[in-house]
Amino acid sequence: MRRLALVVAAFAVAFSAQAANPLSVEPKIVNERIAWADRSLVLLDVRTPAEYAEGHLPGSINIPHTELASRVAELSDSRDRDIVVYCRTGRRTELALGVLKDAGFKRIFHLQGDYQRWSEEKRPVTKTQ
Repeated sequence: MRRLALVVAAFAVAFSAQAANPLSVEPKIVNERIAWADRSLVLLDVRTPAEYAEGHLPGSINIPHTELASRVAELSDSRDRDIVVYCRTGRRTELALGVLKDAGFKRIFHLQGDYQRWSEEKRPVTKTQ
């Protein structure tokens, strides 16, 4: 429980220090929050549905970056939660973070290394094929 408090505190510090650009978050911290079933965490996969089906972070939701602006209302209940965004390598993530920022989201983070690093580190993956 103490470790959970430290991880949540680390996110809080990062959130309070967040300026114009969203901060990156280490996969290890995200993995720990997934393991604890942290309800204050939202994982947003902005890859294509086909990429998502091949493998994604457990519990993540898929809204392709090309659809995010028109579907951002689907995240309205998550405004007070930490939203960790990822794609395969980072380019689409940066675009999606811009959309979220423009929509007024404040607690947004970029998964460091995106899905490529996550899978290379052999972290848990869910497949829907």
